[in-house]
Formats: sequence, structure tokens, C-alpha cells
Amino acid sequence: MVARHTGPALTDSFGRDDKIATDDRVATLNELLAPADVRINGSRPFDPRIRDIRALDQILRRGSLGAGEAYMRGWWDVSALDECIYRIISAGIDGHLRQAGTWKLLVRAWLSNPQAPSRAFRIGEAHYDLGNDLFTAMLDDRMVYSCAFWEGVDTLHAAQAQKLDLICRKLGLRTGDRLLDVGCGWGSLLRFAAENYGVAGVGITVSREQALLARERCAGLPIEIRLQDYRDLDERFDHVASVGMIEHVGARNYRRLFDTVRRCLAPGGLFLLHTIGSNKTRRTVDPWIDRYIFPSGELPSLRQLSSVAEGRFVIEDVHNFGANYDHTLMAWYRNFIDHWPTLEQRYSQTFRRMWTYYLLSCAGAFRARSMQLWQLVMSPTGIPGGYRRPLP
Repeated sequence: MVARHTGPALTDSFGRDDKIATDDRVATLNELLAPADVRINGSRPFDPRIRDIRALDQILRRGSLGAGEAYMRGWWDVSALDECIYRIISAGIDGHLRQAGTWKLLVRAWLSNPQAPSRAFRIGEAHYDLGNDLFTAMLDDRMVYSCAFWEGVDTLHAAQAQKLDLICRKLGLRTGDRLLDVGCGWGSLLRFAAENYGVAGVGITVSREQALLARERCAGLPIEIRLQDYRDLDERFDHVASVGMIEHVGARNYRRLFDTVRRCLAPGGLFLLHTIGSNKTRRTVDPWIDRYIFPSGELPSLRQLSSVAEGRFVIEDVHNFGANYDHTLMAWYRNFIDHWPTLEQRYSQTFRRMWTYYLLSCAGAFRARSMQLWQLVMSPTGIPGGYRRPLP
């Protein structure tokens, strides 16, 4: 699957510096970027440097999709990509760059169901099956591919352990409980819960590579890992967790997911939903992210989640620690770069630039607080006396 992401080879056809400097399109871009205090070919780490004059047309004509693809091709560069994106989003300029290509995603979202059952395994094949070597190198030793909780800790290992423990305590897990993890990844939550809280559980994923490695990592524990779509679940569990999975479900299917969880959850059980969230209700994501990283992804808003919960769950608690994702993504990026000498035997230089753009642009977006990270705790009919969130 790596070939899908390698894209065109890095160009050797660079424009002359003097020609780029006098190009009218540079002046146009600088005028657009001025509110962010970002300048084309400036001297600061967050100032983009144009390496190939074709980047100018790509950015102006195709917005964020063109900017991302031009970066992959090496047509422009910047020392501090995360800071550059942070400044652009904080200044509200990203809306202008994002519009190109967004209308196609909007039409697709309204006229079809990109996350229909027939397409359920597409995201697994396109992203999570890229290679367990890639994710093993990038993530912590538990292979947690979701936002860590950095309260009072300073290493990725400790922050992810703290997040997993927080989930277990929010659910009130006890020895003998049966836990369902919808979108279990490499089994990190189930393994942690089994080893530290004495639970048994079932995890489902749409990634064959995740399922294979998760079974190895959970061997000897009372855990079953299935390659299965959430819509096919119909059995009882004491508690349900879904960590970083609803972003692939799509607004058309939120009710189906919540109905499935409601059907599987014991009357006195809790449902914890951990998700990246959008400040605004929209049916599209960044066109570059959709094409190269997470095809057919959609970020829910709190309005969408609360609306679909009506008649299905009582929302007991909402916890926002989105600023923690900036630190998590930067830690993943450092791991990725540190391990690149071993990864480059299988992945191209264009892939390296693509993955860099993904991690650092997302870090900048979370730093600008344009995206959030929510944990919602829900119960079927409400907890007598109310829910009390455990302290970090």
C-alpha cells in the first residue's frame, strides 16, 4: 500500500531565486499571509521558502491540496512547519486556502455515504495497513495511536499510560468486567485494562495489519481481537470504549454507531467516546488530509454528538484536552525522524515529506485550537446521584 502514497518523484527543476523573488504571485501570497506575520522566502524559521516556481501556482490555484502536494514534491520548504501552520490558522487564513477542492468533498458527503458498510475496510487498507514497522517506530511502546494525556508527565510513554489509566478509571473498570473496544488499534487499551484492572474484552478493527499484531501483543490475556465492522456487533458488554474511531464513521452513520453501542451496553454500564472534534459542524475535512492520510474522514462537532445522543444516552461528562495533541504529534514526529534511517529502506523520500506534513500540520492546527480532543462519558439512562470524573 505504500506505493499509493509515494506520489511524483522529488523535482530537480528549481526556479531561479531572482525569478521567484520578482514573481507577482509571491506578492499575492505575501499579501494573503500578512495577517499571520508569515513571509515567503523570509529569514525566520516559520517563513516558507519556495524551491520551485511551480509551487506558487499550486498554492494559489488549488489551496491546501496544492500546498500539501507541492510540499511533498519538494517545491517549497520551511524549517518550522508546525509553527507556520499554527500562525496561518490562528490568523484565520486557512479558510481561504482550504476552499479549493472542498466543494467536491461536500458533494460527495451529501450525495453518498463514503463510510457505508461496503467501504468499511477502506480506511484500514489506506492508512492503518501502511506497515506495522512505521507505527512501531513512531508510537510509544504500547502503540497507542491517539492523543496522550500530558498532565504532570514529560515522556510519551508516561503520557500514554496516564491516558489509558484515565479511561479505565472513567469507566470504573473492575475485575471480571467485560470491555468492548470499538476501533481497538493494536490492542493497547484492552491489554492495559486486562493487565491492570483484571478485565476481559473484545476489540474490533478494520485493519488486517492491526488485527495481526494486536493478537500477538495480547496473547495470553483474556482478549479477543476481531477484524469486524462495528455494525455487525450484537452482544452484551459491561462497558464500551471507542478511542479515535468515530472520526472514520461519518455523520450519516453516527446514529448507527450509537445504536450499536446502546444495544451492546449493559444497563448499568458506561460508554467512553474519545474523539478529535471540530469547532464547527461541517461535512468536510482538509482536502489534502482526505486524499493522502484519512480518506472519507469527518470530524464531529459537539452539536452533532449531543444531537445523536438524544434518546440513546445521557452525557455524563465532557473532557477537553485538545492542547495535549500538539505535544503528542510532536513526539510522534521526533520518533518518526529518529527512526527514518531504518524506515527509508521501504518508504520513499516523498512519503517522508508527506508524513512530515501530516504530523506537523496537525500539530500546528491543535496548537491553534482549531481542533479539539474530547472524551465523553455516557450512560444509558443516567447514573443515580450523578457521575464524578476521577482526578488525573
